Amino acid sequence: MHQLVLLRHGQSEWNKLNLFTGWYECDLTEVGRGEATAGGEMMAEAGFAPDIAHTSVQVRAVRTANLALDAMDRLWLPVRRNWRLNERHYGDLTGRNKADTTQMHGADQVKVWRRSYDTRPPPVTAENEYNPNDDLRYANLPPELIPEAECLKDVVERMLPYWYDSIVPDLAAGLNVLVVAHGHSLRALVKHLQGISDDEITELNIPTGVPLLYELADDFTPLEEKSVEDRYLMDAEAVKAKAEAVARQASGN
Repeated sequence: MHQLVLLRHGQSEWNKLNLFTGWYECDLTEVGRGEATAGGEMMAEAGFAPDIAHTSVQVRAVRTANLALDAMDRLWLPVRRNWRLNERHYGDLTGRNKADTTQMHGADQVKVWRRSYDTRPPPVTAENEYNPNDDLRYANLPPELIPEAECLKDVVERMLPYWYDSIVPDLAAGLNVLVVAHGHSLRALVKHLQGISDDEITELNIPTGVPLLYELADDFTPLEEKSVEDRYLMDAEAVKAKAEAVARQASGN
């Protein structure tokens, strides 16, 4: 049996402001820091002891991993960071308020941009003051790998090479693996692990700061046929409430 835990970063400053964030850099709020620490405590209480962690290169995921590992007294663990675990690139929606964007373009269009599997938002422009594409952490990437916008299908395609080349070998070596990333990059990985259809994945919301535990067979598929909701290390009703809060963001309700 191979153990894998997925953890979405705690609440970020732009989560709190209800802004499309994507590749833009923002840190955790105090609530987010508390969620990260609580996530580590939940893993420890469940008996999960990671041997290695993987994160994106974005500060909110890096900070969450550090706080969660510290809560488990495992801050000394090796950590690997890679842009392929980054959040989805929101294109020219980056920096826009979700509720305002809904009022401007309509709820149906915004839901397609936010949740559909294969529809990208408008590409980011040089005029967008929050354009993240010139960030130094991407300076050594080939320009053709830096997106101007992504749909979830794009995230699956750029995330899976890292899954196969870096995470699977750690699992195969008998290591317990923690992956700390983002709502969409984790949706992409959950879709792959559980074989969720393109249509069904639109309704999956991953809450901040709640560990999601997978026990995997030797072919790295889940040992048990559980729903995503039944894999969280938190009370089901509390998880449902947090996931519904994610779903409500575009409306501002």
